[in-house]
Amino acid sequence: MTDSARPDDRAQSAPSFPVAPRREKGYQRAAVDTFLTRARGAFEHGAEGIDSVDIRAASFPLVRGGYDIASVDAALARVEEAFAQRERAVVVAADGASAWVSRARTDAQIILDHLSRPHGHLFARAGILTFGYRVDEVDHVAKRIVRFLRDGDPLSADQVRQTAFRMQRRGYREEQVDALLDATIDVLLAIR
Repeated sequence: MTDSARPDDRAQSAPSFPVAPRREKGYQRAAVDTFLTRARGAFEHGAEGIDSVDIRAASFPLVRGGYDIASVDAALARVEEAFAQRERAVVVAADGASAWVSRARTDAQIILDHLSRPHGHLFARAGILTFGYRVDEVDHVAKRIVRFLRDGDPLSADQVRQTAFRMQRRGYREEQVDALLDATIDVLLAIR
């Protein structure tokens, strides 16, 4: 091997993202790299099997020496938006823009209908001995979503992605809240 080949070898083994500080955990590097390689291949070659929802749902083991979480999450948000734009383009090309707009309106109306329930009763509650998302915090975010969908108040997909709730006994069931937040992100990406 020549000396000129060595810098290329080092460049190929360099981390794709900043590494988390020593005392903190980060996303397992191999898992992130494998997932993003698969996503890149699906995007570049139009292969089936991965879409914007899969990107949003991606999760990785936390380990010491892993990638910085915020850096990976920011990259995943950009990848998700790229997939969503391509998905929109496919539907618009096949069915026209009116079909895309109609789908986004229908999805938005489903969210609004769900959030029209009385506060404190927007979602099913966790069992007596289990924890769920804090009701007051979820209700606050729900009000923001309603103001966006009904009144056009500003709200971004990143704001919804970064939403985090504390836990409480008998709080809202996590999977139901998460599903509604995912649907809201889908609508936000559809109208960009």
